[in-house]
Amino acid sequence: MDKNKKIHNHEIYDHRAHQSGENIKVAFFLNLAFAILEIFGGLWTNSMAILSDALHDLGDSISLGLAWYLEKYSAKGPDSSFSYGYGRFSLLGALISSIVLMIGSVVILSQVIPRLMDPQEVYPQGMLGFAVLGIIVNGFAVIRLKKGSSLNEKVASWHLLEDVFGWAAVLIVSLVLMVKDIPILDPILSIIVTAFVLYNVAKNLRKVFLIFLQGVPNQFSINEIEEDLSSIADVEKACHTHIWSLEGQRNLLSIHLIVKDETSRERIIELKAEVNRRMVEKGIHHVTVQVDFEEENKEYGCL
Repeated sequence: MDKNKKIHNHEIYDHRAHQSGENIKVAFFLNLAFAILEIFGGLWTNSMAILSDALHDLGDSISLGLAWYLEKYSAKGPDSSFSYGYGRFSLLGALISSIVLMIGSVVILSQVIPRLMDPQEVYPQGMLGFAVLGIIVNGFAVIRLKKGSSLNEKVASWHLLEDVFGWAAVLIVSLVLMVKDIPILDPILSIIVTAFVLYNVAKNLRKVFLIFLQGVPNQFSINEIEEDLSSIADVEKACHTHIWSLEGQRNLLSIHLIVKDETSRERIIELKAEVNRRMVEKGIHHVTVQVDFEEENKEYGCL
């Protein structure tokens, strides 16, 4: 890959990282302001759902603030300490946000389950007003974050999407309670929403751990890549292939190409360029190619 292309790719990533940081910043300030408002609203309406969500939103605000800081930090380029750059700090933000979200969900469940046994009266008209406001505020933040592509943004969006669903549940409950006195609906819907969110957080955590453990990204197949590169003229075999992702967006690959002993220097340069071109088409933008001749490769056991 030539120098201009590397610079172009880095500029694209810097732009994405900046945009990700802006998206999370908006979500952070919206969430913090609304969490403070929720505390007063929950006390006013005597709604456990609103108070639980207020507690949850305060935790979300902390994790979103951290995610915002780490997303900005992740835009730093390579240096002597982190040769691949600071991209994984964004992933760290996603991990911390997921853990905070899970803890917050457990706290909500611990407060809601007792209300199944002892439902309490609430003020449905006040609940309705807060539900509409909650859907608008959190819905706007979710739409902003959904435009992003980083795992940090995806996990943060689940923080806020949970709140959208939670407020939709509060809206439904408030409308029903204005017609009929069934206070147990409040804790039941809260449990359903929390369970749904925990399921999706678990899926995102699986992706985060896969990247931290340097697993092969799901969209790639080592066998298919080796077969593709082995089909290039003068390449006897492609082997010792390693594929991993830095933070869910930038994918990296290292591979050995075994070539015929008589392959010229000019041809090897062409082969490296062809490998880079094919990998870029697949979505891999950092490629390390080691070329070995048949004779010197016998010790590796690739042939």
